[in-house]
Amino acid sequence: MTTPPRERAGHASIGVLDAELSARRLLSRGQAACAVLASAVIAAALLAHLAFGWGPSPLWWCQAAVALATAVYLLVLVFKTVVVLGAWGASVIDPDEAGLHRLSGGALPSYTVLVPLYREAAVLPFLLERLARLDYPAESLQILLLIEEDDDETRAALPELGAPFEVVLVPPSTPRTKPKACNIGLARARGEFVVVYDAEDRPEPDQLRKAVLAFRALPGRVVCVQAELQYWNPWTNWLTRCFSAEYATHFSLMLRGLDRYRLPIPLGGTSNHFRTDALLALGGWDPYNVTEDADLGIRIARRGWDVRMMVSVTEEEANSRLGNWIRQRSRWIKGYLQTWLVHTRHPVRLWRQLGTKRTLAFHLTMGLSTLTTLANPFFWGLTLLYLCTGTRYVQAFFPPVSLYCGAAAMVIGNFLMVYCMMAGCLERGLFPAVRAMLSIPLYWALMSVAAYKALWQLARPDRRHFWELTEHGLVDGGPLGDDDEDLEPALR
Repeated sequence: MTTPPRERAGHASIGVLDAELSARRLLSRGQAACAVLASAVIAAALLAHLAFGWGPSPLWWCQAAVALATAVYLLVLVFKTVVVLGAWGASVIDPDEAGLHRLSGGALPSYTVLVPLYREAAVLPFLLERLARLDYPAESLQILLLIEEDDDETRAALPELGAPFEVVLVPPSTPRTKPKACNIGLARARGEFVVVYDAEDRPEPDQLRKAVLAFRALPGRVVCVQAELQYWNPWTNWLTRCFSAEYATHFSLMLRGLDRYRLPIPLGGTSNHFRTDALLALGGWDPYNVTEDADLGIRIARRGWDVRMMVSVTEEEANSRLGNWIRQRSRWIKGYLQTWLVHTRHPVRLWRQLGTKRTLAFHLTMGLSTLTTLANPFFWGLTLLYLCTGTRYVQAFFPPVSLYCGAAAMVIGNFLMVYCMMAGCLERGLFPAVRAMLSIPLYWALMSVAAYKALWQLARPDRRHFWELTEHGLVDGGPLGDDDEDLEPALR
């Protein structure tokens, strides 16, 4: 296992990201050739059967597709259940309070905070106040506000700022994405460590200190620690209840389970703390990938380095409007598909770098789980057809083995997934949301809508790298919450 570069003495430049690990192209030549060849073989087989009666019938191909999809469902369900159950035995990094208080200002390394902003004038005052309250000495802290050069609205909302705040203007060039802005900020980072926060984030004030303690206690191959994310407005409506439960399950159970089994961790888009030298050596973020965080987590694993989960929470705003939620979710799904395609361009190389267990986990986490979201409407349609007409039209698609496995995946699988969501609610103390999980299949249906929007965008070159902006500040009271209303502003 390779060791990341050690501490810097001065500025270092970002390494060059391998073109084969960039989402700038949708498919490599090999992937495109395989897709064309597979399509040609299936088309030729169908034509041969229709014209001459040779080979398998169209019905056989339908049965094979159903059987393959059923097998994928079962694999994903078993994998997710095992990982979630494993979360309860995970030893997550939990810096002790006594250690935090022993960290004097002189003992703390330099730290850079990257905050990409675009059209965030509404939440900017709350964001600046939250960042000003980070419990870290100003002389060791660098907060870079990464603002698009033509974003007059956000620039006009900026007050007079002093240290540790710095404004970095991002040139309005393509691709106009968050990772591109982060790379521009990374090139100016002076910190030994670097973290990314989003506009609506509410990080715990001592999170940077906790990350320092975590890095000091961990071996050098651990180049990133991920704080947990949760929503501060779970009770706004049904959508935020489901969204908060999903986040609780993902960050409090799923990622902890991946951490326990040392499987690749797809990073969250915020509150991921890096060793700056390692991040520079990786080439920073892929500016063409719209889930640059998840992609970076896989690249870290392929390099032989590790990501660990840390007990510290950053609160975010849950989307309370359906259109806004669809835009955000379709971007996430598009990015997951991008990441999966990028890292499967050379499957043998991927397997050699990750090993068998972690390669399977990568496919089950990034690719196959996303494909089940796309396949869900077809199986829901077949189920509805069965309920309306009986077995007359659907029995031909389900040989006995596929029928029994499919029924198990539907009944047991849905029960397990609802159970995991409820467990996430209980883990996070979202007790009133437990009942809402009985209606979670409706939420999954919305995810399928977002998945098909993502697939449509991915197929269009002009929308492939388009970053759909998530609107923040939708909930009255702003991201500070009621508990902070009496606090004196930290910025003057």
